[in-house]
Amino acid sequence: MGELENKVALVTGAGSGIGLAVALAYSRQGAKVMISDINENAGQAAVKRIEEAGGTAAFFKADSSLPQDNEALVNATLDKFGKLDIACNNAGIGGELALTEAYGIDSWKKVIDINLNGVFYGCKYQLLAMEKNGSGVIVNMASIHGMVAAPMSSAYTAAKHAVVGLTKNIGAEYGPKNIRCNAVGPGYIDTPLLSQLDESHKKDLIAKHPIGRLGKAEEVAELVLFLSSEKSSFMTGGYYLIDGGYTAV
Repeated sequence: MGELENKVALVTGAGSGIGLAVALAYSRQGAKVMISDINENAGQAAVKRIEEAGGTAAFFKADSSLPQDNEALVNATLDKFGKLDIACNNAGIGGELALTEAYGIDSWKKVIDINLNGVFYGCKYQLLAMEKNGSGVIVNMASIHGMVAAPMSSAYTAAKHAVVGLTKNIGAEYGPKNIRCNAVGPGYIDTPLLSQLDESHKKDLIAKHPIGRLGKAEEVAELVLFLSSEKSSFMTGGYYLIDGGYTAV
């Protein structure tokens, strides 16, 4: 019997990368999974992978930067599976690369809308659903840049720091309601997002990790799975790094 048997989980940005790895991990442990992504083809492909492996999943297309889409996603999960036990707010973007003084206003707004506001909107509606259960778990995807700077990416750094703060607040507010909320801080992970980089840039990133390589999406998913399960039942309001030593030096 899986650790998440009879649980219903929701994952945003689940069409690829870390989100897909999290969705697959949840399913392997027995959860029914609502896959959400802005990319419908990727989302449907994720559902197919879960179903082919014997799991249960459904897809709902949503733009995480829109409050109405987050509300509709939670409602669709309740309609399909009857409840919501676990949510992983993973959707995010890197955004423009520029010095702060030159950072485009529209670019700033886009990163904040997806990476911060989207997490808040998700949590807002997920918490309402979980209160009806009398329990629940939320895992928010932050970053190492919720702790240290990402030069040329001020919007990303600001958003990820804020996600850590939001997570702490939710942990403090909802602990008495038996709802836990934690954040994960991955280092640089070998996902399609990084495949756009040239080899020189990728080598520079690897060099910043004392462990000597980029992380794997499946490794992050294992931490998310732990934080979503009863194995972490006394953990809330926390921020947990999985960064190959990036922030240690």
